Amino acid sequence: MKKWTRRTFLKTTALLSTMPILASESKNTPQNSLEFIHITDSHMDLQDETSVEAMQSAVGFINKHYPKIDFVLFGGDNFNNNVKGDKDAKEFQKVISKLKMPSYLVRGNKESHPNPDDSIHLKEFLSMFCDKKELHLNGRDWALQKNGYLILGLDSCIEGKDNGAYSKETIAFAKKKLQEGKPTIILNHHPYLNYWKGTEKKDIHKYVLNNTDDVQKELFGFKNLLLTLSGHKHIDNITQINGVKAITTRGFVRPIDLDQYPMRYIKLTGDKIEEKLIYTS
Repeated sequence: MKKWTRRTFLKTTALLSTMPILASESKNTPQNSLEFIHITDSHMDLQDETSVEAMQSAVGFINKHYPKIDFVLFGGDNFNNNVKGDKDAKEFQKVISKLKMPSYLVRGNKESHPNPDDSIHLKEFLSMFCDKKELHLNGRDWALQKNGYLILGLDSCIEGKDNGAYSKETIAFAKKKLQEGKPTIILNHHPYLNYWKGTEKKDIHKYVLNNTDDVQKELFGFKNLLLTLSGHKHIDNITQINGVKAITTRGFVRPIDLDQYPMRYIKLTGDKIEEKLIYTS
């Protein structure tokens, strides 16, 4: 048998590329596609009327300009959870229910660090925002399949703390789902890197996922993990971790000007990722 060298392979490939395509092969192979918006750190607060109006404005903006997207992903610190009872959670739920498309949430440290003590906790959060038939709920994490993609909502919170880490159960769940081989997106709150190049240990401990090295080792080796979406630091960043596009979206709570609140539009076609920051006005 003739031995194939790299040179022979490249010459043969070039020759084949010049051959006519048969009619049965001329049609483009359909690719998976997905369009959505990522909003994080909206910090809606019933004690700040402007923050409620900003969320209402975002919903109106999305419905008007992006009515056909597949869903909206909310990345934690969605509401400040700082009033007694569940009034702020219910108001947030009421506002986002006006979206023309589905919405899916993970918690941030605000939702997992209730103040005062009778604000909503994990059980109430899951009941209010994650009790949906299309979500596969596993403990405090969820999985969603849409248009050939797998979206994992992973809870990176430590109860009563601002810092975060993935539990062993969360890592095991994500690993099991990644092993299914579907192109995958991970949504969580705490970023994986000190991308703002902070030097204070307390700051890094608060904002970077505390067991990020273990998580990167366990999850970021999967070739089908395409994208991660985080927040928490409110500073925008896009980087690569072992070939995975890791995006931290600018906090919604940080407008560049009056009524210009940031969010990120994302479109996936196959494994191609297009993204851009957009603003409510």
